[in-house]
Order: sequence, then structure tokens, then C-alpha cells
Amino acid sequence: MRIVIVGAGEVGYNVAETLSTEGYDVTVVEQNDERAAKTESELDVLVVRGNGARPNVLEQAGVTPGCDIDILVACTDHDEINILACWIAKRCGVGRVIARARGLEFTDSPTWGKELGIDVMHSPERSVAREIIELLSVSSAVQTGELLEGQAGMYAFHLAHGSPLIGATLKELRQKYPDFTAIIVYLEREGGGEVPHGETPLREGDLCYVVTAKDYAWRLEEYFTGKKSTPLRRVLIVGGGKIGYQVARRLETQFRNVDIRLIDREKDKCERLAEELERTLVLCGEGADDELLRQEGVDEADGFVAATESDEANLMLGVVGKSLGARKSIAVARKTLYQRLDPYISVDAIVNPNQALASVILRYVRYPSGTGTLSIIEKIDAEMLELYISAESPALGVSVAELGMPSGILLALVVRKGRVFVPGGTTLLQADDRAIVFATSDLMDTAVEMLRGI
Repeated sequence: MRIVIVGAGEVGYNVAETLSTEGYDVTVVEQNDERAAKTESELDVLVVRGNGARPNVLEQAGVTPGCDIDILVACTDHDEINILACWIAKRCGVGRVIARARGLEFTDSPTWGKELGIDVMHSPERSVAREIIELLSVSSAVQTGELLEGQAGMYAFHLAHGSPLIGATLKELRQKYPDFTAIIVYLEREGGGEVPHGETPLREGDLCYVVTAKDYAWRLEEYFTGKKSTPLRRVLIVGGGKIGYQVARRLETQFRNVDIRLIDREKDKCERLAEELERTLVLCGEGADDELLRQEGVDEADGFVAATESDEANLMLGVVGKSLGARKSIAVARKTLYQRLDPYISVDAIVNPNQALASVILRYVRYPSGTGTLSIIEKIDAEMLELYISAESPALGVSVAELGMPSGILLALVVRKGRVFVPGGTTLLQADDRAIVFATSDLMDTAVEMLRGI
């Protein structure tokens, strides 16, 4: 498979590194000399220097009429370059084109990109805003991932003291708690992790990755924390850029009674936000001003979101918000490196908008037969993939137990005629089922073959 990546920033470089390591034929187009040199010296890829929106530059990368390029990904920081590069590539016969779109206006309409011939137009800012909303609404979750267009999700919970689940094996959960309609797909303890089986006991302090229907997620909090879930009352947001705005707007839409306050240092931006947001109190000031934060009730905030354009500032602000009493602190960090700081700083969650885009790209490259999104859980080197069960599937009419899936693969959820459920060992897969498959990265190909036959 031949792949062209336009842009060697954080996303482009990481995707190129992953795909080249996996043996794909990768060409990277980058006009910044420093980024181009870094990519050329560190990765086993062909590097073309220049503007990826110019036909002559794309031609050097192999994008010519009738070419055999399978996928072109345009993920620069400039939407116009991304869109034009994809438009040119599609007309040259490239099989699939994917564009990053930072401007919200480009993804407001789901058909706009399609009309230009762009197969996927993805906004990382929208994706991370959805993730932040999930983290706020399921307050004890430290990580979330959206599945099935929002019908389901993956949630990571620490098993807290007082949880009724402590001591139970996974097999016993269904017996003791018939309404526990979720599945634990991965369990991390004492620095190690595993895909659990029926006899695996749960222990206090375990970090459990759980897949369930979205409308059931709030119930999980009671099981894992031993405490009643509490509703959102107040959220403070620092940073009025695309992410901060999206979070505020979604809060307004989804939570009628939440007190939302947004702080930004730029007066013009604050005036614009105040006009566009209906129920959000917009304040012009420094997010690091502890007096301002105290004045706005940070100690009574259920959520504190640091969403400025600076990763470093967000991590610092997240720590400050937590220290001043916010129940849950979330920091936006675009650099992959900063995800590793999660265990070492007092921030409840670090979210990366670039990770969602990388997942989209890798899903289309690795698993073209998949029907939905790929969720990459980098911390545990695992993936979740949506698959469509066709009439030709070798798994059709076979019970989950009889599939004989090896350790490391779990069939987590099934969607059948609009109903989302956790399959049991006797569940028979049917044509038109949609399945959520969890697997360690080295076994996902095996899972796809078992369920799709290709």
C-alpha cells in the first residue's frame, strides 16, 4: 500500500513513523526545512520538500493522473492546504483522501467535504471537545473514547475503596449484578496490564477499561467508586479558542442547569464569544490568576478545563485548578510526549486532540474493512474497532464461545437493530450486526480475519 502524508507536524510525523515501521510505502510532503530534515533523518520514508497544495510538489510525491497511490492524508495546520491537496489527489485517482480541518466551519456540514470528493474531513478540536464532555459527565472516568457514533463508549475507572466489585471475578459480576451491562476489556495493576478472563479477580486500585452503552455509563461510577454519581453544577474553562468554545457550546446544549464560565485574556475574543455563547459567562482575564479563579468559584467547580493554545500552560493550569479545589481537572496537550506525565502530575485527565486524528488515519490504512472508528489506546498498546458482520462473514451464526478467540481479543459490544448489548458466550452473530472488537495491537488483524474473513 502506497501512502502520501502532507504535513510532518505532530500528527503527520507520528503516523508516518507508525506506518513505515509496519512496512507501508510512505512518502511525506513537508515545506518546513527543519521538520523535513528531522523526518528524513529519523524515519524510513521518502521526503518531498514543498507546499503540499501545489500540483508540481504532489507530482514529486507520486500524485499524478492515474497514479497508484492508495491513500493521501493532509494534516498540516492550514485547512486550505489540506483541502486543496485532497482535491488534487482525488482527481488524480488516489483511492482515499483524508483532510484535517481545524476551522469548525469546514465540518459544520457533514456533506461539505464529500461534495469536494474528500472521503474524510476530521476536526480534532470537535473530537477532543466530545471527549472532554464525556470526562465531565462521567466524573470518575480518567479516560474516555466514543464508539458507535456516540451510542457507546470506552471508560477507564480506578477501582476505589468501598466499591462492591472488589474481590469479585469477572465471571461473578454477571451473577452478582445482573444489571452490570458492561465489559471490562483491559485491567492495569502494579505497573502491568492484561486482557482479563472470567477467573480474573478485581482488586482495589485496579485501573479498569470498560466498554458499555453511553446511557449506562453513569451507573458504572457507583460500581467502581461505591458512591452515588453527582450531576454537573459548575464548569470553569480557561482558553477561548476552538476547543474551549466547543466545550462551552456543548455544555450549553447538553446540560441545561450547569453554571459555565470561560476565561480568556484577549478582549476581542471575549467579546465575540459573549455574543456567540448563550448561557456562558465570558470573563476577560488571566487563567493563572488564582484570585480570579477563587472569585469565580473554582473550589465549587465540578470541572476545570485548561484549553489554551499552549500545552505547557494547560498542564500548569490543570494543576493549579486541582489545587484550588476543582473536583476534576482536565488539561489539553497536543504533544504525545506529555501524555506520559499523566501518572506524575495532579491532573485528572490529559486529552490530546491529535490522537483522535491519528486514530482516524490509521483505521483507514490498517483496517479498510472496518465500518466505524478505530480507538487507539496508546497507554496499553491496544485498539478497539467497529466491524460490520456481513452475510459472507465466517462468524455468521457462530456463538461467541465457539469463535475460539485467543487471549487478547474480546468481542465487547454488539449493535443489532438499534439495540446495544454486551454479548455472552451463547450469543450468535447475525448478518448486519455491528460489533465492537477489543484487541491488543498485535492481534487486531487476527480479530478482523475471524469476524470478516478478509
